[in-house]
Amino acid sequence: MKKLVTLFCFIVSLQTAIAQKPNVDSILQKVAVEKDEDKKVDLLVSLVSAETNNNPEFTIETGLKLINQSKGKNKDIEIAVAYSFLGQGYRLLGNNIKALDYHHKAIASAEKSNNLSILAWTENQLAHIYKDREEYEKAISLYLSASEHADKGENERIKGFAPLNLGSVYLSTNNLDSSLMYSQRAYETAVRQKVNFSISVVFINLGSVQSKMGNPSLAVSYFNMAINQSLGTPYTRYLNLAYTGLAEHYQRYKQTDSCAYYAKKAIAVVSNTSFFYLGSKPAQLLTDIYEKDNCDSTLKYAKVFKLAADSLNSSKANQQIQLMTFEEDLRKQEVAAEKIKLENERNQNIQYALIALGIIVLLTLYLLLSRSFITNTKLIEFFGVVALLIVFEFLNLLLHPFLERITHHSPVLMLLALVCIAALLVPLHHKVEKWATAKLVEKNKQIRLAAAKRTIQKLDTEGKSKLN
Repeated sequence: MKKLVTLFCFIVSLQTAIAQKPNVDSILQKVAVEKDEDKKVDLLVSLVSAETNNNPEFTIETGLKLINQSKGKNKDIEIAVAYSFLGQGYRLLGNNIKALDYHHKAIASAEKSNNLSILAWTENQLAHIYKDREEYEKAISLYLSASEHADKGENERIKGFAPLNLGSVYLSTNNLDSSLMYSQRAYETAVRQKVNFSISVVFINLGSVQSKMGNPSLAVSYFNMAINQSLGTPYTRYLNLAYTGLAEHYQRYKQTDSCAYYAKKAIAVVSNTSFFYLGSKPAQLLTDIYEKDNCDSTLKYAKVFKLAADSLNSSKANQQIQLMTFEEDLRKQEVAAEKIKLENERNQNIQYALIALGIIVLLTLYLLLSRSFITNTKLIEFFGVVALLIVFEFLNLLLHPFLERITHHSPVLMLLALVCIAALLVPLHHKVEKWATAKLVEKNKQIRLAAAKRTIQKLDTEGKSKLN
C-alpha cells in the first residue's frame, strides 16, 4: 500500500513539474509579435516557473534567447526581463557579482520602459541578492518599492512576488508578525494563481515563524507540507530550504538527532548540484553538533561549511559588490536628479507659455480698446509703456538661459552681454512705444471726432424734428 501511495505522489508531482515548465520557444515567438504591452508582460511572466527558479543554466539560456530576439530593437520590456533572468541564473549559481551587474541593467531598462509591473519584477530580483547577503534593510526597501510598483501595475502575478519575499526577509529579521501577515497574503495569492513553487516557500516561512513563536507541532506540519510539495519536482532549492528549516527547528528545541538527520538531508539534495553553496547553513549546524563529540565528522562538515561559505563570501567579491551597489545608488540619484530637472524645465516652459499667452491677450485688449472706444490719451500711453515693457522683458527672460550657456555663467561676460542687449532693446523699445502710442492716440482722436460728428448729426436731426 505504501508503495502505491509513493508512486501516486510521484506521478502527481511529475505532472505538476511538467505543467509548470513553460514552452519557452513558443512563448518567445508570441512575445516577438505581440503589440499590446500588457499581453506581452503576461507572456513574459509565464516564463517564471519551477524550472527558471531552480535550474540556473535554463534560466540563463532563457535570458540569452530573449536578448538575442530583442537585439537592435527598442524593446525595453523584453531587455529588462532578459537581464532579470540572467541575473537570477547567476545568483542561483552563487555568482553574485555577475548577478548584481545584470540586475542593475534590468532595473535601468525597466525604468526606461515605464512599465511598473516590470520595474517591480526587476526590483524583486535585485532584492534577493541583498537578502542572501543579509543586508536586510536594503532588501526590505527594494521589496517594499517593488510592492508599491506592482500594486500600481497591471500584472496580477507580479503583485504576488513582493508579499512572498517580504514574508521571507521579515522572518530573517525576526519581525514575526510582519512575516506571518505577508506569508498568509502570499499563500492566498499563490493558491489563487496556482503557483506551486511559491506555496512551497510560504510553507517554509510559516514553519519557521511558528517554530520561533513557540508552536513546534504546527511548525513541523508546515515544514512537512513544504517537503511534500517539493519532493519529486524540480524544486531542489526549496527542498533544501525546507530540510534546513526543519533542522534549525529541531536545533532550537534541543532535538539533536533530528537536527542532524535533516541537516544531512539538506546537504545531500544540493551536494551534486549548482546549489552546493546552500549546504553552508546545515553544514554549520552539523559542525556545531559533532564538535562536542570531537569526532571525524566535525572536520568533514567544517570543510563543507568553509567551501560553501567561501563561494559566497570572499573578501574580493564583497568589495566588488559594495562598489557595484554604490555605483547603482549613484545612478539612481542621477536618474532622480534628471527627473527633477526635466520637471523643472516642464514647469518653466508652462510658465513661459502662460506669460506669452498673457502678453498676447494684453496686447489684443490694448489694441481693441484703443481702436474701438473713446479712451483717455494718458491711459493709452500708460498701457503702451506697460505692454511693450512686458514684451521686451519677456524677450530678455527667454534670452537669459542662452546667455548663461554661451558665457559659461561668467558674471563679467553676462554683464557685457546684457549691456549689449539693453543697448539694442532700449532704443527699439522707445521707438516702438512712441510709434505705437502716436498711432493709437491718433486713431483714438479719429474715434472721438467721429463720435462728436454723430452726436452733432443726432442733435440736428432731433432739432429739425421738433421744428416740424
